[in-house]
Amino acid sequence: MSQRVTPPTPDQPVPVANFDNHGFWEGCRQHELRLQRCRACHIFRHQPRPMCPHCRSLDYEWARASGRGTVYTFTIVHGPTLPAFQAAAPYNVIVVQLEEGPFMVSNLVDCVAEHIRIGMAVEVVFEDATEATTLPRFRPLR
Repeated sequence: MSQRVTPPTPDQPVPVANFDNHGFWEGCRQHELRLQRCRACHIFRHQPRPMCPHCRSLDYEWARASGRGTVYTFTIVHGPTLPAFQAAAPYNVIVVQLEEGPFMVSNLVDCVAEHIRIGMAVEVVFEDATEATTLPRFRPLR
């Protein structure tokens, strides 16, 4: 079964930027993977949040990440699912451990389901979902 994740349809929700994650989504719009990095302990974090979970500092910056990682785990969604996503089923959902340390949930593109493996090296690619929203996806590392 081919696993080509299709762009969102007008019925599918897309993420909305807020105060804490605007740097992440702005980076995606520019086809760059940006993560918060604590200025006190220098640890990268994802999901974006105002306080470092390691040292509790409120001082952070948006730093460009490598965009590489490995598949930590995955599943193939067959259904039932939300009606807005039903037409895309079956589709994959992966958890990637980025080289910088944090985990990110996304989809794997350009790979059939039977070839997805835990430990598989992947790299980020960007999908312009709407004029204002670009989604980070991953593909097998070339």
